[in-house]
Amino acid sequence: MPVPAPGLPPRVRIHEVGARDGLQNEKTVVPTEVKAEFVHRLADAGLTTVEATSFVHPKWVPQLADAERLYPLVRELGERGVALPVLVPNARGLDRALALGARSVAVFASATESFAKANLNRTVDESLAMFEPVVTRAKGGEHGGVRVRGYLSMCFGDPWEGPVPLAQVVRVARALLDMGCDELSLGDTIGVATPGHVLALLTALNAEGVPTDRIGVHFHDTYGQALANTLAALQHGVTTVDASAGGLGGCPFAKSATGNLATEDLVWMLTGLGVETGVDLGRLTATSGWMAGRLGRPSPSRTVRALTGATADQSPEEQQS
Repeated sequence: MPVPAPGLPPRVRIHEVGARDGLQNEKTVVPTEVKAEFVHRLADAGLTTVEATSFVHPKWVPQLADAERLYPLVRELGERGVALPVLVPNARGLDRALALGARSVAVFASATESFAKANLNRTVDESLAMFEPVVTRAKGGEHGGVRVRGYLSMCFGDPWEGPVPLAQVVRVARALLDMGCDELSLGDTIGVATPGHVLALLTALNAEGVPTDRIGVHFHDTYGQALANTLAALQHGVTTVDASAGGLGGCPFAKSATGNLATEDLVWMLTGLGVETGVDLGRLTATSGWMAGRLGRPSPSRTVRALTGATADQSPEEQQS
């Protein structure tokens, strides 16, 4: 039963990352056709932003080595108004994405030196210097109008460095906006954030001229805090929330990172709060159950399990029977 709470936005845009951030962490490579169907099913469930893939070198993320084959299979969704962002790590990745007609791209930075080294083999400042011409080219010239998102990892804690100072996060966030990113996604990569920490970071960003309407949040559920952290962000005025269908995902470069906030769990909470998402929960749950069957393991989403009657010890075949 929807019971609205005061101080929340009337509508939230869900930035669905399951097809990219979710599948990139799977041990087995999902067939291209299955990935394409996954993206189509997510769009059919009402999600208007579905992150499709990543144009990184196959050596680093072999699960997404089929980006050139996948994107043409989902590109027509853009004509239906579905945004299909793709990750681009450098100029070469941007060239590959633009050649296929991508109109929304993302770069991925780190708030900490340790993760910048592990993920990009560069310092924080070196990675920013690498991204600047990528963002500039995407925003201008013959490809003008391409939307650019800046992912910022390790905003709350780092497995090598521990707690991350707020000022450190604000500095990199400000740099990403200054180089031309349209939106920032604040990543709790290892899932250590708590609501007070979320509010403190958002307040610190606002104090340095980063407007709330250009911020998205990306929480992992390592300690079961993702929904609480999301609610805190919404109360602050954030209206873009990253989530992954079925709770898929983690991070191949930070082994302590567990699954993303499950899109179904987010939609269940927002529906109960009277916040519009445009997402059909039944279709979304069915899609995640279908993908769990393809992956050969149960969905970690509590809502998927509750609505399908599945339990953690059931096989995918038993869940779908």
